[in-house]
Amino acid sequence: MKTIRHIFMIGLDAFYTFLADDGWAIASHIALSTLMALFPFLIVLTSLAGFFGSKELADQAAELMLQVWPVQVASALSGEIHDVLTTTRGDALTVGAVLAVYFASNGVESLRVALNRAYAVTETRRWYWLRLESIGYTLVAAATALILAFLIVLGPLLLEAARRYIPVVVESNERMLTVIRYGIAIPAMIVALFILHAWLPSGRRGFMQILPGIIFTMIASLISGMVFGQYLARFANNYVTMYAGLASVIIALVFLYFISAIFVYGGELNAAIIKSRLPHGVSLQAAQLRAPGETLA
Repeated sequence: MKTIRHIFMIGLDAFYTFLADDGWAIASHIALSTLMALFPFLIVLTSLAGFFGSKELADQAAELMLQVWPVQVASALSGEIHDVLTTTRGDALTVGAVLAVYFASNGVESLRVALNRAYAVTETRRWYWLRLESIGYTLVAAATALILAFLIVLGPLLLEAARRYIPVVVESNERMLTVIRYGIAIPAMIVALFILHAWLPSGRRGFMQILPGIIFTMIASLISGMVFGQYLARFANNYVTMYAGLASVIIALVFLYFISAIFVYGGELNAAIIKSRLPHGVSLQAAQLRAPGETLA
């Protein structure tokens, strides 16, 4: 009973801090920045895929990115995303792509602001280094998405080889492809969350210090996606009636808003747990300036 009460108090402290740090407003900022960064990121993705000689990989990568989104949300944006990915551009990896990288990196910057507030740290690094770091994360994310997409394309080929040489019953291509997509998308999200919490904000945190918030973010995001998907299945026409041609954008924005709020609360939850383990008189900000192991002393 004491343990349950302790967990409840930590969760409550995280919620109060979430409110004090303007968590809802920050979540709105992240959602809008992410949506605005999505299409420039897809342009970067297409440019890189074309540079490596296979623009079809960009389509696979985008499908992989949307795999863990509710079907209703992903389908609302699928037409616009397809138009971006199939448009031929002569400015690949030139000025247009450079601008696309810069705008896409704004999504990373919004996440940095949220985590710095959640962990109660003040950013001391130069703004241009932070922007270069965000651009680096964007490029790495695009390259990783293409590599993962290549593995998905490679999956059916390996499956056909298995059918020829291994005397076992192998699942159909379609079902196996779905398993592969989820098997890649979910671990990729977990790795991305670890990178964001560990390296994006100022200060230093250990693996176990950021794990609770990441677990909460994954579970709550999946539940939120299922609930929002069920809601859209019943009431999606309300958005079409109210927002007309903007319905797809509003649906994506509302979904991203909920996911962003969950992400911010995950950071606040980690901070609340770290605070609960600190010696008396040691502030959260001071603790994160030490080595991760020392904050628990």
